[in-house]
Amino acid sequence: PSEEMITLMWSFVVSIYSIGGLLGSLSAAYFSVRFGRKKPMLFTNIPALLSATLMGLSRLCGSFEMIIAGRLLSGLCGGKVAFLPMVLNSLVLNIHLMYAGECAPRKLRGLIALTASTATAVGKFVGFALGLREVLGVDALWPILMAANSLPALVQLLTLPFFPDSPRYLLIDKKDKEGCIKAVKQLWGDGDHMAEIDDMMAEQEVIRGEKAKSICDLFRDKAVRWQLITLFLVCSCMQLIGVN
Repeated sequence: PSEEMITLMWSFVVSIYSIGGLLGSLSAAYFSVRFGRKKPMLFTNIPALLSATLMGLSRLCGSFEMIIAGRLLSGLCGGKVAFLPMVLNSLVLNIHLMYAGECAPRKLRGLIALTASTATAVGKFVGFALGLREVLGVDALWPILMAANSLPALVQLLTLPFFPDSPRYLLIDKKDKEGCIKAVKQLWGDGDHMAEIDDMMAEQEVIRGEKAKSICDLFRDKAVRWQLITLFLVCSCMQLIGVN
């Protein structure tokens, strides 16, 4: 192919990840309410493993289309084309933050939520390190590097089934108080956690009968306007620090 066509092909390889990420982010709200927090995180390991297989075998099959398809699936489900301690971005990133925050006791909630950013930073560093010519960034080994996102997907697929679903989801969305109490005891031990459960029950009463807000509803709601502006500015600034 011509030099212009090669440039176009690699542009697709690089940018298609963001398209998958957009689709994954837009579907996170539906999946997290319809299936809970735990099941979508488990299901997304399947396309993550599929993306690793496609990219890992692309050279053997002589197909750059397999890399594009693998990157699209990787962006959709959140598997990085680098080693990550957790499978994080797009669909899984959104649901993971909800799951981690809702499973953590109140005094540790902020700290637990920050682990997502920490894991992302560590994953990017490890990815850059593995991509060095002295490691996997050579002609014979780059398919292994492209398939490295299968490792965190496998870890999560094997370990997550032993964890309960989010107590808040079980109580507020599923109306399963017994399941909520059981999940709380499994996560936090056998102490007295009725204060946290009472808070969730109070929240359940407050939002009873209310519909989930759409993106347009958020922009029209004055109660969350400053929070929305603040998050928008922070996320916009993240795009200017060179992380992409």
